[in-house]
Amino acid sequence: MNAVETLAGYTLPASDTEALTLPARPEPLRLKASETALIVVDMQNAYASQGGYLDLAGFDVSATGPVIENVAAVVETARGAGIQVVWFQNGWDPEYREAGGPGSPNWHKSNALKTMRRRPELQGQLLAKGGWDYALVDRLQPAAADLVVPKTRYSGFYNTHLDSLLRARGIRNLVFVGVATNVCVESTLRDGFFLEYFGVCLHDACHQAGPRSAHDAALFNIETFFGWVASCADFHTTFAKD
Repeated sequence: MNAVETLAGYTLPASDTEALTLPARPEPLRLKASETALIVVDMQNAYASQGGYLDLAGFDVSATGPVIENVAAVVETARGAGIQVVWFQNGWDPEYREAGGPGSPNWHKSNALKTMRRRPELQGQLLAKGGWDYALVDRLQPAAADLVVPKTRYSGFYNTHLDSLLRARGIRNLVFVGVATNVCVESTLRDGFFLEYFGVCLHDACHQAGPRSAHDAALFNIETFFGWVASCADFHTTFAKD
């Protein structure tokens, strides 16, 4: 590996000094692997498994299998390209103090909290840290070099160290996969836009909470107002090593 640039004591490989063109909507986007992070949003049993929170709350999770496999493949490509992988886990302490009480809008709008109020036998199970619901699905597990960011609200930037973690690594581009396209993915991508990050959503590695139209509406918002939309194939073609 030929070293071509040294910055603050770190030697950058030649491949990381060259931007690559990612096919995307509404136009192609130039990205450097060293300045890009893959953001894996809430790929937890709660959101992607039968018997998890979304399923128990009445949302259809029957089509998450292909999304899980697409995410796994994208993670592998990202690691091979030297792209930082960041995993979100959404949830709260087992007593739900972090969820907020009746004075918090989250207490009123969270479908997990509403489901537990309707079904008291689920209390302490849904999205509780340390439980099965909160855990990442078995197929998707962080590696030693990955970052894991717990969050208590939809956006991964709210009350977390995400922004500092990214800026410390010189990251300016965020590629999003995960669940749900129209909730935590879109919320975090929007907040990233306001913080001057370039956000890309891989549409076939995301799944919505609600009807398919919610997924499509989120993608429309992203590509029209806040970022870019690409496919897993686009990502692999751009970043996969021969």
